[in-house]
Amino acid sequence: MTDTLDTYNSAVMQFDSEQLQSVSTTSLIVVVLGILAMWFIFKKAGQGGWKALIPIYNIYTLVKIVDGNGWKFLLLLIPFVNFVYLIILNFRIAKAYGKGIGFGFGLLFLPTIFQLILAFGKAEYVGPKGQPR
Repeated sequence: MTDTLDTYNSAVMQFDSEQLQSVSTTSLIVVVLGILAMWFIFKKAGQGGWKALIPIYNIYTLVKIVDGNGWKFLLLLIPFVNFVYLIILNFRIAKAYGKGIGFGFGLLFLPTIFQLILAFGKAEYVGPKGQPR
């Protein structure tokens, strides 16, 4: 009985290790693609792409680009308000780059994919809230 249990535990540990490595690699790829997309989104808006590398400052810069007032990023620190503002922010990102509501939903539900489309597609920065600068 002990041999069977040891064999089972060994098989489970082997499976978990392989699965963890796969998830880690996938997560790393998604993070790198997200940073790369943010870099080019910032560049399209006339900001330095390097700002995408600095935590918190990258969110401040994104809010400044799409909302006109970077200090509104502090709304993301307030419970429940942050959830609502994050949804609004996705639609404002789409609007700031001349995209519509459908693209805003894409940013909301599939952020990395739609950020890459925004970064490397033909979208041009229009201005905060979609109003020309």
